[in-house]
Amino acid sequence: METFEMLMRGFSIALTPTNLFFGAIGCIFGTFVGAMPGIGAPTGIAVLLPLTFGMNPTSGIIMLAGIYYGSMYGGTITSVLVNVPGESASVMTALEGHKMALRGRAGAALTVSSVGSFIAGTIGVVGLMLLAEPVAGFGLRFGPAEQFALFLFAFTSLVGFSSDSRSKTLVAIAAGLLIATIGNDPLSGRTRFTFGSLDLMGGIDFVTVAVGIFGIGEVLIAFEQNYKMEFVESRLGLRNIFPTAQEWAASAWPICRGTVLGFLVGILPAAGATVAAFMSYGVEKQLSRTPEQFGNGAIEGVAGPEAANNSATAGAMVPLLTLGIPGSASTAVMLGAFMIWGLRPGPLLFSKNPDFVWGLIASMYVGNVLLLILNVGFIPAFVRMLRIPFSVLMALVVVFCVLGSYTLGGSVFDIWVMAAFGVLGYLMRKLDFPQAPLVFAVVLGPLVEVTFRQALTMSQGSAAIFVASPIAVTLVAAAGLVLVGPLVWSLRRRAGAAGTAGGT
Repeated sequence: METFEMLMRGFSIALTPTNLFFGAIGCIFGTFVGAMPGIGAPTGIAVLLPLTFGMNPTSGIIMLAGIYYGSMYGGTITSVLVNVPGESASVMTALEGHKMALRGRAGAALTVSSVGSFIAGTIGVVGLMLLAEPVAGFGLRFGPAEQFALFLFAFTSLVGFSSDSRSKTLVAIAAGLLIATIGNDPLSGRTRFTFGSLDLMGGIDFVTVAVGIFGIGEVLIAFEQNYKMEFVESRLGLRNIFPTAQEWAASAWPICRGTVLGFLVGILPAAGATVAAFMSYGVEKQLSRTPEQFGNGAIEGVAGPEAANNSATAGAMVPLLTLGIPGSASTAVMLGAFMIWGLRPGPLLFSKNPDFVWGLIASMYVGNVLLLILNVGFIPAFVRMLRIPFSVLMALVVVFCVLGSYTLGGSVFDIWVMAAFGVLGYLMRKLDFPQAPLVFAVVLGPLVEVTFRQALTMSQGSAAIFVASPIAVTLVAAAGLVLVGPLVWSLRRRAGAAGTAGGT
C-alpha cells in the first residue's frame, strides 16, 4: 500500500505541466536521436545535459530519462526503413524489419515494435517500482568496504561480459580511472597530475569527457563513413500501419519473453539493451517452428528484441537508483547528472529524496504512453524529419557540444578538453576500443577511490576488511568469477577441441 501511495505521489509530480512538458521534449528528442545513426542515447543525453543545469533536478532527470528510453523506440524507424540501426540495440530489428519493409510490411513492423516496446517498457517500470525499495533497503547494509566490492564487481562485469576484446576493455577502464584522479585529492586536498595548470585543479568534468567521446567522436566517425539515407518507399498512412491478426498472434509470446529477458539482463552491470536484444533474437529463433524464416522478415525477430531492449532500460534503472551502479553508457552519463545536482544514487536516495525518485518512476509510465502515441501516430512525420541532410544534423550536434562544454564553467579550456576527448573517442572507435567503460570509470572513479581509502583507514591499512563481511566477500568472489570464468571456459573449449582433433 505504501508503494502505491508513493507512486500516486509520483504521478502528481510527473503530471505537473512543467514536468510533463520536459518529459515530452525528452521523448521526442530521444526518438529522433535514436533514429539517427551515429548519435544514439549516450550522445543525446551528454549533449543536452548542460542545458539542464538551471532546471529543477526532477524536471532535468525526467527529460534525460525520456531521451534514454525514447531512443530505443526511435532506433526502429531507420532500422526498418533504411536498414541502418540508429542504436546498437536495434541491429536485430534491422535484420528482420527491413526485409518486412521490402515486402511492403514496414508499417506492420513499426507498429508491432512500438506496441511491444510500450508493453515491455511499462512492465519494466512495474518491475523497477517493485524491486527498487527492497534492493535499496538491502543497500543500507553497505559500508565503504562493501561499496568498493560492489564497484569492483561492476568493473569486472564490464570486462567479463564485454563483447569486445577484454584487454581493450581493461585498458579503457584504466584510462578512465587515471583521468578521474586529475585534480584535488578527495581526502587530503592536495593537487595531483595538474602539471601546474590552474584549469586542471578542479579535475576534468565528466560532461566534457562524455560530450567529447560520444558527441564529437561520433560526428567524426559519421562524416568519415559518409552515412547516406536510402529509404524504402512504403505506405505509412494510418490505414497501412496495422498488422494482421496472424502477425499479432505471432508477436504475442515473443513480446512476453523479450520483456522478462530484457528486464533481467538490464539489471546486470555492463549487460544493457544491446545484449538483451541479441539474446532475445537467439531465443526466438531457437523456439520458432519455422526458424528458416529468420533472416527473411520474421516478425518474431522484430517483436522480441524490441521488447527486450525497452524493458532493459527499466531494468538498468534498478542498480542506478538503488546502488549507484550504471548498467549502460547512458545510465553512466545520467549518474554524473545526479552528482552534478548533489544527489547521490543509492539506498538513501529513496528516503532523502522520495519526490525525486517517485516522480522519475511515474514519469516513465507517462513517457511510455507518449512514445506509443508518437511512434504509431506520427511515423510519417518522423520519416520526413529524417530526410533533413545528414551534414546539417551533424553540424547541429557539434554546436550543441561546444555550447554545452562552454556552459560548464564559462571557459574556452573546457571546449579544448572536449575536442581532445572527441579525437580520443574517434581513435577508440577506429581501433575498436569500447568507449562506455572509459566513461564508466571517469564517473565512478572518485567514488571508487574514496570508498577504497575509507575502508583501509577503518581497518588501519589491512586489506582483510574487503573479505570481512558476508556481503563484501560474496561480491569479491563474484567479481573474481566473472573475470576468470570466461577465460577458464575458453581454455576448456580449446582443450576439448584439441582433444577431438587429436582423436580423429
